[in-house]
Amino acid sequence: MSMKIALVISFALGCMALTPLGAQELKLPPNLDRLAAKASEVVDVTLDANLLQLAGRFLSDKDADDAKVKKVIGGLKGIFVKSFEFEKAGEYQDSDVEPVRAQLRSPAWSRIAGVRSQKSGENSEVYIKTENGKIGGLAIVSTEPKQLTIVSIEGSIDPDQLNELGGHFGIPKIEPDSQHKSGKGGKDE
Repeated sequence: MSMKIALVISFALGCMALTPLGAQELKLPPNLDRLAAKASEVVDVTLDANLLQLAGRFLSDKDADDAKVKKVIGGLKGIFVKSFEFEKAGEYQDSDVEPVRAQLRSPAWSRIAGVRSQKSGENSEVYIKTENGKIGGLAIVSTEPKQLTIVSIEGSIDPDQLNELGGHFGIPKIEPDSQHKSGKGGKDE
């Protein structure tokens, strides 16, 4: 994920406006799995509530970072990440992503940020789902000519704690201050 996209995601998370809407889980379509055969690099993370609870048992309450992550995942129902990196452009189509975008156009989801670059072909969107005035889900769809990433986080999410998940469970670590100061472009680690 490029730094520009990471900065927009970070900004969007900091500026979320919450409005009550109905609940709806994001379902990642099975057709995404066929892209793995074409990809040079694949990240596939599927952690449901049971696996998150199990993962939480391995995090130490004595380590400050582990304790923060453990607190965040305590309210989550699932973390799902599908990311494909391809050797050349054109290995996936917009039609592969359309079933996800169609779900995100429902009343349950609100688009809170987007980045679109005609020059580089990057397109990233951030959506939230709210339940009873609280964030109940987050979805990120990021497309580039040679990369496709979809992140779905289900469950009770506190925006102030969300950055704690960065660097864990396949979710990119977002550090806007250091990225902004460096002025570098390119890929995150």
